[in-house]
Amino acid sequence: MPRVRGIPGPYRFFFYSYDCNEPKHVHVRRERKMCKFWLEPVALSTDDGFSAVELNRIRAIILKHLEHILEAWDEHCGE
Repeated sequence: MPRVRGIPGPYRFFFYSYDCNEPKHVHVRRERKMCKFWLEPVALSTDDGFSAVELNRIRAIILKHLEHILEAWDEHCGE
């Protein structure tokens, strides 16, 4: 599972290789918590354990690094 590099903080942003047939999205993990955000537009898809405050923080990080995350998706999924 390729990781999106260059985003500081406690969260790990990544893709699953078998997800390239879905709309653009990113998975986010910290400890045992995980969520998935759609990227166009940025919206929460699934959540497993994060609080609303933390989800808002993650969304803000995604918005700040959106161009970089989209480039990483395109690199990984071949667009």
